[in-house]
Amino acid sequence: MPTRLLRRAALRALACLALVPMAGATATGHASAAPSAAPSAVPAAVPAAPTTATAPAPGRIRAAKELRALEASFKGRIGAYAVDTATGATIGHRPGERFPMLSTFKAMAAAAVLHRARTSEPGLMDKVVRWTAADLREHSPVTEKHVKDGLTVARLCEAAITQSDNTAANMLLRQIGGPAGLTRYLRTLKDPISRLDRWETELNDWSPKERRDTTTPASMGRDLRAVTVGNALHAKDRERLNAWLIANTTGDARIRAGLPRTWTIGDKTGTSSRYGAGNDIAVVWPGRSAAPVIMSIYTNRRTADGAVDDKVVAKTATILARGLGRL
Repeated sequence: MPTRLLRRAALRALACLALVPMAGATATGHASAAPSAAPSAVPAAVPAAPTTATAPAPGRIRAAKELRALEASFKGRIGAYAVDTATGATIGHRPGERFPMLSTFKAMAAAAVLHRARTSEPGLMDKVVRWTAADLREHSPVTEKHVKDGLTVARLCEAAITQSDNTAANMLLRQIGGPAGLTRYLRTLKDPISRLDRWETELNDWSPKERRDTTTPASMGRDLRAVTVGNALHAKDRERLNAWLIANTTGDARIRAGLPRTWTIGDKTGTSSRYGAGNDIAVVWPGRSAAPVIMSIYTNRRTADGAVDDKVVAKTATILARGLGRL
């Protein structure tokens, strides 16, 4: 099925989910399984490889050369990490350097909320959250229309991921203990690096010396793998998160643009005008029966007034896929 149709199917499934309340707690105290997020849109999970290895030498050497050349022409910095979950092979460029998370944190915030609803707060996804006009932040295309009536936490997750709604993201952070709460959740994923310190939109105020609100491509790549194809979330919650990522509307010019249109891709972007920072993290299914590839790409310019370049992210995705032997 073409990717565009898969994304439409995901959106239809999400609309249906908004109307279906989650079941109550089971005897173990966990929320019972939520309805499938998008059974026709999310490929079946494929067990991840138990080990991790570097990509085969020819692909790795070629990718390293191409990424160095791309970075030089970009006149900035490219951070990249990819893992083929079928083989455990990884490939990267500056994978351990810090970059600003920007809105890529929203995928992890939604994962943290899903985990909380499943493990300690049954009914959280159906809780209606309200805010005031004073709470609205720049770029809030969904929440600005619901100041009077509010939205459920599930709808806020959808808005934060598919529209990158900033107010929705802040409302999600409120459910998990703020930025510090998200950092604590990342630590449960065995990520000692990534950290969120501020709320939207202050977290976008980044400079190369800033450590607040940062991650590394490898750290975020491993986090994304854990929540989208690993065991960090219940299978139903993992499926729901993947459906939101597939339905994302902000990433067409980035990782998606660098890969075949027939592939199924779920992603979350992040953007800042400061230092031309442009990010994208994605779970990529090359085929319905193929194990997914996880990609984490972060870029920024050398000067504060530099412009974001979506094509650099797209080209990086192509290089990573080719380096892993998927293209």
